[in-house]
Amino acid sequence: MKSSARNIQMTSYDDLFSVGSPAEAAGEKVQEVPLGELFPFKGHPFKVLDDEAMGEMVESVKLHGVLVPGIARPRAEGGYELIAGHRRRHALELAGQDTMPVVIRDLDDDEATLFMVDSNLQRENLLPSEKAWAYKMKLDAIKRKAGRPAGNNSGQVVQNLRKKFSVEIIADESGENFKQIQRYIRLTELLPELLQMADDRKLPFNPAVELSYLTKEEQGQLLELMKNLSSVPSLEQAKRLKKYSQDGKLGRDVMDAILTEENPPPAKVTLKSGRLKQYFPQSYTREQMEEVIFSLLEVWKKDRNDVNA
Repeated sequence: MKSSARNIQMTSYDDLFSVGSPAEAAGEKVQEVPLGELFPFKGHPFKVLDDEAMGEMVESVKLHGVLVPGIARPRAEGGYELIAGHRRRHALELAGQDTMPVVIRDLDDDEATLFMVDSNLQRENLLPSEKAWAYKMKLDAIKRKAGRPAGNNSGQVVQNLRKKFSVEIIADESGENFKQIQRYIRLTELLPELLQMADDRKLPFNPAVELSYLTKEEQGQLLELMKNLSSVPSLEQAKRLKKYSQDGKLGRDVMDAILTEENPPPAKVTLKSGRLKQYFPQSYTREQMEEVIFSLLEVWKKDRNDVNA
């Protein structure tokens, strides 16, 4: 079954979007398009920030121009929709430029979405919200492509089976665990303010995933309570909030009780040196033993995370 998903035929990234021989063979060329005619991709999930990296890009544009052209497609209402190149466009604007080099392609919505997401997922330091909405958009696009009629009943059955493994396709292409991708997509169920807290690292990732299972009304009540108490749920608290919500018993009083409960003091562990020495050479110092112990604990932690993923 797993291999069926991987057989979905879609135009490859390189075939669709490489600027070079495929474009030349099709008679395409790089065009200088006025910035005012380039519009953002609908639902573009990646933020264009005026940060240090943008400042460096602006300086590069001033010195060298745009070395890699953007990709855009014609809009029915006029102008062009940017598929790749939102940050480059903004950098040009800040640099006082009027046009941007662009390759114009005729792409359907799903092809455009897949390339827009893939070209941005290659960036480092993406925010949780960016990954969440990007994976969601890509998943929806793959499902639409996989679910289109194949011309006969047997073909449709195969396509429907393939839809079940769309997340695995994304996992294979991104190198990320498919369950982790599912967790990211869950974040799209959060209220925007809670998702922003995840971006700002005020709400840790795993508790945020658990809170995404609360209804929007419950999330709103919880958010208000979190502000009043200046408190953020721990992972264990978030799991309990989720359980009460699924049981239909999550009211404001329950939220208050969970968020205001006292946390037990951290456990204190003492390792007896006499017992430890039987596992180490006599020449090992205390620091060397600690280094080995914590290295083994890291391996144990990773193995547990893989099992629970």
